[in-house]
Amino acid sequence: MKKPKWVIEKEQAKRAAAAETVWLFGLHAVRDALLNPARERLRLVVTRNALAKLEDAVAQAGIEPEISDPRKFAAPLNADSVHQGAALEVKPLDWGNLADVVMRDGPMPLRVVMLDRVSDPHNVGAILRSAEVFGARAVVGVQRHSAPETGALAKTASGALERQPYVRVRNLADAMEQLRDMGFILLGLDGEAEQTIDQAVRGRADRPVAIVMGAEGPGLREKTRETCDQLVKIDAAGGFGSLNVSNAAAVALYASKAVQTE
Repeated sequence: MKKPKWVIEKEQAKRAAAAETVWLFGLHAVRDALLNPARERLRLVVTRNALAKLEDAVAQAGIEPEISDPRKFAAPLNADSVHQGAALEVKPLDWGNLADVVMRDGPMPLRVVMLDRVSDPHNVGAILRSAEVFGARAVVGVQRHSAPETGALAKTASGALERQPYVRVRNLADAMEQLRDMGFILLGLDGEAEQTIDQAVRGRADRPVAIVMGAEGPGLREKTRETCDQLVKIDAAGGFGSLNVSNAAAVALYASKAVQTE
């Protein structure tokens, strides 16, 4: 019996993902990946100076480093990559099922950040860092039109990529509905909304909350907006209330959790 086209495409995507590797670079990103037992590590390229700074992590990972001349660094990185003399080839992390990730043990109340086509790896890396600081259970993006796991993303995350789940789903609206079924309030960030985040959460701060954020410029897509329970904004002191999406994520996470302590 011939397999349906969608089954074949899914199998092809899985094979492509299994074959994919990522080069992480920078001392923080490489150190944390070396110390992460969930990482499949393939090749470590370092200068002697970098190796001296990573010696304990290299020993713990049990990987044989390749010593490289800093003037002709052997790892296949972009010329503008600030690698600090360290690069590590790895397989992308697999965090598994969204529901399992969200419901694992962790800080309370439950908070999740959902990204609607946020494709800049530096923004996503910074969001992962903030999500770890403020105790979010996961950062969720879409498989297409969102930043994949890259060296630039990992370096901006400064190690958070190894600890903060970054789950990429096929359809964001379906993932939002899944979280709604789990009891989450879906709050879409929109500068034109009437209520602020803390106003929307007040009185129900113990409820699970998913903060849904769109890309800079386009914002939330229509389907995403329609799937939200409510649109909210970040309160601004002046007339100019625009924030970079990564800064907005940090403020939104803080605001949604700070209400609990009032």
